[in-house]
Amino acid sequence: MAWWSFRSEGCLGPNVYSEVPDGGWGWLVAGAFFIVEVFTYGVIKSFGVFLNDLMHEFDETNSRVSWIISICVFVMTFTGLGYCLTFLPTVTILSQYFHRRRPLVTAMASTGESVAIFAFAPVLTALKTHIGWRYTLVVLGMLQGSILICGLLLRPIIIKPEIAESFSKTLRKQEIENSASDTKRNDSTSSRGSGVQSLMEVEQGLQPGGVGKHGDTVQNPHCERDTKRTCRNKLLDLSVLKEGSFLCYAAFGLFTSLGFFAPHLYVLELSASMGTKRDKAAYMLSIMAVAEIFGRLSIGWILSCGYIRKIFVLLGCVALLCLVFIFFTVVDGFWGLAICCVLFGLLFGNIASTHIPMLAEDDILGIDRMPSAVGVYVCIQSFAGLAGPPLGGFLVDITQNYRSAFYSCAAGTGIGALFLGLVRPVKTGFLCTKKKISTHQNSLAA
Repeated sequence: MAWWSFRSEGCLGPNVYSEVPDGGWGWLVAGAFFIVEVFTYGVIKSFGVFLNDLMHEFDETNSRVSWIISICVFVMTFTGLGYCLTFLPTVTILSQYFHRRRPLVTAMASTGESVAIFAFAPVLTALKTHIGWRYTLVVLGMLQGSILICGLLLRPIIIKPEIAESFSKTLRKQEIENSASDTKRNDSTSSRGSGVQSLMEVEQGLQPGGVGKHGDTVQNPHCERDTKRTCRNKLLDLSVLKEGSFLCYAAFGLFTSLGFFAPHLYVLELSASMGTKRDKAAYMLSIMAVAEIFGRLSIGWILSCGYIRKIFVLLGCVALLCLVFIFFTVVDGFWGLAICCVLFGLLFGNIASTHIPMLAEDDILGIDRMPSAVGVYVCIQSFAGLAGPPLGGFLVDITQNYRSAFYSCAAGTGIGALFLGLVRPVKTGFLCTKKKISTHQNSLAA
């Protein structure tokens, strides 16, 4: 039993580093995140291939069938719960293994979603014509079993600075030398008299509630506060909801996510309604996927350069994506729709690969509070995943036009851009400062 405990702790236990490694075991975690992206969001975004089959099989409308995706994203099924328990730990641990390279590595690993859409769209379309849509889903489920292997690679990381270790070694060495000199001189002078504290005294003085050298209890409010914060992070830290910047960012994620799932679900039907053959319309998803790969890689390189604040880059991408959704409602023909798919893929790749890792930036919360914030953020975001596809389907059923689904996407993305623009002013206290200045001026005028 002891041998197994040693082996499991050595192979599956946490990795200890003196600083953020920016690599090492993190590359294996990045590979695991790539596979997780393939079989979670990649499957969700490719589900539009089955939309028409489900409508005919169960004789239901667009809005009712689209609830399948919504419920899965909202984590109310076994599949959705499994996606949540695989995606969130992977992206959180990956962010902790990298600092300088974090945007680029996260963007590269998240391309698994795009690769999946590119491959799944034509493959699933061809497969369901041979074995039917039911058995195609069975094959897809069997492939998702590979996520189990990825879970074995998720080793937590512990950062222990070398400064603290060297300081502790110095204290021990000093104590040993002092004890040896006292013994040699047969001096009964205590360590207090010689002016050198023992290691135990120092450590007690550093600990909250420790006993000082005069018998007084030493209270360290900073250490106590950090200890409490660490305990909360291990479970669930809802104190992030008290941060104005996080609330604005969560509202951005909520509204912007209205446009995350509907385009992949309805672009095939929109293309078919324009007269494109269904086998050719399936390539719209592939066009989106290829453009999305370039979008994810390009934004990772841009953010790694550090020439402009990352949150401003994200804001520009969201604003442009809102315009692309409007273009979806006015273009005609295969090539016009293909251009919109390219633009959507580029911008969606920019946003999708950065909006969760952005929580680790100081403009939002910081890397220390990211693990607890990711769960709360994705929980809030999932409400949009619940409402987005059915809302688009409802508009399609009313207007009998698949373009209508993109109006809700444009509206949600526009509102999300407004909230994202408020994150930085709220974080820096600009709005509060401006309010205080106006109040002070009014008091002087009175």
